[in-house]
Amino acid sequence: MWRIPKLQKPLWAASWRREFADWLTRWWEADLIRVVGLLSLALLGISSGLGFGTWSRACAASSCPSIGVLEGYRPTQTAKIYAADGRLIRELGTERRTVLAIDEISPALRAAFVAVEDKRFYQHGGIDYRRVFGAVLANIKARGFAEGFSTITMQLARNVFPDRLPSTKDVRRKIREARVALELERTYSKDRILELYLNQIFMGGSAHGVEAAAQKYFGKSARSVNVAEGALLAAIANVPNRYNPRRFPERALSRRNIVLSLMASQGYLTDEAAERWKAYPIELSSGDEFDDVAPYFVEYVRQQLFDRFDPAKRSGLRIYTTLDLDMQIAAENALEDQLTRIENGDYGPFRHQTYQEFVAKGHDPNQKLTETPYLQGALVTVDAATGYIRAMVGGRNFDHSEYNRATQAERQAGSTFKPFVYTAAIRAGRPASYIIDDGPVSDFNPNDSLPWEPQNFDGTFRGPMTMRRGLALSRNLVAIRLGMELGVSAVIGEATQFGISTRIPQFPSSFIGSASVIPLEMASAYTAFASAGERAAPVAVVRVEEEDGTIVWEPQQRRIRILDRDRMWLVTNMLEGVLQPGGTAYGTVRGPNSPGFQHPAGGKTGTTNDGTDVWFIGFTSELVTALWMGFDRPTKIKANAAGGVLAAPAWAAYMTEIYAGRPEPAGWDRPPGLVLREIDGVTGL
Repeated sequence: MWRIPKLQKPLWAASWRREFADWLTRWWEADLIRVVGLLSLALLGISSGLGFGTWSRACAASSCPSIGVLEGYRPTQTAKIYAADGRLIRELGTERRTVLAIDEISPALRAAFVAVEDKRFYQHGGIDYRRVFGAVLANIKARGFAEGFSTITMQLARNVFPDRLPSTKDVRRKIREARVALELERTYSKDRILELYLNQIFMGGSAHGVEAAAQKYFGKSARSVNVAEGALLAAIANVPNRYNPRRFPERALSRRNIVLSLMASQGYLTDEAAERWKAYPIELSSGDEFDDVAPYFVEYVRQQLFDRFDPAKRSGLRIYTTLDLDMQIAAENALEDQLTRIENGDYGPFRHQTYQEFVAKGHDPNQKLTETPYLQGALVTVDAATGYIRAMVGGRNFDHSEYNRATQAERQAGSTFKPFVYTAAIRAGRPASYIIDDGPVSDFNPNDSLPWEPQNFDGTFRGPMTMRRGLALSRNLVAIRLGMELGVSAVIGEATQFGISTRIPQFPSSFIGSASVIPLEMASAYTAFASAGERAAPVAVVRVEEEDGTIVWEPQQRRIRILDRDRMWLVTNMLEGVLQPGGTAYGTVRGPNSPGFQHPAGGKTGTTNDGTDVWFIGFTSELVTALWMGFDRPTKIKANAAGGVLAAPAWAAYMTEIYAGRPEPAGWDRPPGLVLREIDGVTGL
C-alpha cells in the first residue's frame, strides 16, 4: 500500500514542502515498477478486449466466406481447342488454367514456392505467429506497410474468395484471412491446401496456376520443370508484371536466384547445387506454338460452342476439332504467298494499296475493320468423305478484321456455279457428248430497256461443242444455252440440293454465277463431285468433353446423296478436264510454268464481271478446297483478272505441299455401267 505522510505542520510551511518532496521521491523510486506494471496490465486488458472483439466480430453477419464450397471445388479452367491429332490450338477464356493434382506437380516447383512464400508452411496451423511479430516490428520501424505476414493458406483464402476478401491492406481483411486460414487448416491436409494454391495463383497475363504458367513460359508441363524453372515460376508469382521474364529478364533472373538461395538455406538444395542452378540460363519458349494459327477457325468453333453452351456454367471443356494443323499452316502460307505475288506485280500491274503498305502505315490493334483496303483471300478445305474441315483461312490478318470470308462472305460465284447447271443436265438425261452452240444469246427482260447479251471471257464464239468441252473451256454461252433449255427453276433446285443456301436470282445470268455464294458452302457442294455423288455437310467439331471426360456434344456426319454414282461420274470426269490440256486451269496447275500438281484431280475456275472476284475450287478424291480472292468492297483486282491465272496457282502449290507428305490420292474409276465411246466434237455422233 502507498503511505501518505501525516501532515505535522501547516501546508504552507517550508519544512512540510520539503517533507512532501522527499516522500514523492521515495514513492517514485520504490513503486515505479509496480505502477508501470499496473499500467501495462491495464493497456493489455484494453487491447486484448479490443482484439477479442475485433476477432469475434470480424466474421459477423456472414462476412467471412464458408470453406464448405471447397469440398468439391475445382478452379475455373479454360476451354481447350485441340486439332485432329490432339495438339492444342488455343484456350478460350480470360483465365487460362489447367488443374494438376499435387503429386503431378514437380517437387522442385513445390519446394520453390514453399521456400519463398511460406517457409514454415508445414509447421504452422494457418498463421505463422513468428512472422506476424516480425512483420509488425518491421512496419512500426518503417512507419507504414513494409512487410506482410500472409501464409500460403491465407493467400489461398484471398485467392479463392476474392469477392469476400478483397486485396486491400487493412487489419479487418487480414483478420478475416486468418480466420478462414485456420478453418482451412482444420479441414484440409497441407498437400490439399498447397494443391489448391498452386492451381489458383495468378501468374501473369491470362495464366492462372503453375501448369498454365509452365506452358506459357517454357512450353512444357509443370510436371517436368527443372529446379531453375520451378524457382523462376515462384519468382514470377511474387509480382507477375514486375518479374515477367520476357519483359524484364534481369529482374526475373535476380529474383529467381534469390529463390534458389532460399531453397538452399532451407535444405531443399545443397549450396553447391544452388550455385549450379543459378548459372542455368533462362530459356523461354517462343510462345504457344500454334497460338497464331487458324484464328478464323478458332472463332468459328467458339461461336458454335457459345451458341450451344452457356460459358458461365461450363469450365474446362475439351473441344476436339477436325483441323489438320499441317494443312492449315500450308494453306495460310500458300494463300499469302500468292496474294503477295499478285500485289508485287508478278501477274501484271497492280494499282491498289498492298497489304505491306497498309501494315507499314501502322494500325491500331484495338480497332477492328469492317472492310480492309487491301487484297483479301479466303480458303477452306473439307474432307470429301466426312465433311471435316481440315483448313480454314478467313482473311489475311485476324487482328485487322475478324470478318471470316470463308464462312460469312457472300461473293458472286462466277463460273464455279456452272457445274450445278451441268449436273442438272446430266440428271435430265443429257450425255457429256450433248452438243450446245457456243453462239450469241440475246435475252429480253421487261424491266430492262436493252436486251441482255452476255459474252465469253475472250469475247469470241466458237460454235457447236460438246458439254464436256464447254465446261472444260468454261464457255459462258454454252452454260447459258444449256440452262435455258433446262429452265431456271431446275438449275436453282439443283444448287439447293448441293447445299447452296444463298438467294439465287430467277434470271439466266445465274447460270454463269451472278448469284452470291459462301466459300464453305461451295467446298461442301463440291464434295459430291469428289465422292461419287454424296455431299458431305461441313463439320468443325468432332466432340466436346467435360473435365471428367463426359461427352456433352458429338456432332454427327451428314451425307446427302445428290446423284447416282454413274451419272455423277460423268460430271466429275468433265471437271477433271478443267485441269487437263485445253482446260482453263491446265496452264497454271499442270502446265510448264505451274507448280506441277500431277495427281488425279478436278476443279473449276471462276471469274466475275470486271474481275472483282476470282475463284478456284479444286478437289481430289479425298480433299475439296474452295479458294477466293478479291477486295472486301468489290473492286476490279487488275486487268484481265481470272481465277485460272490468279487463284488456281495457290491451290496447286497448296496441294503439292500436302501430297508431298501423304500417299497419292486415288482417281475415279469409270463405273462398269458406263460405256466409253469416241465422239465427234462437232456433230456429237
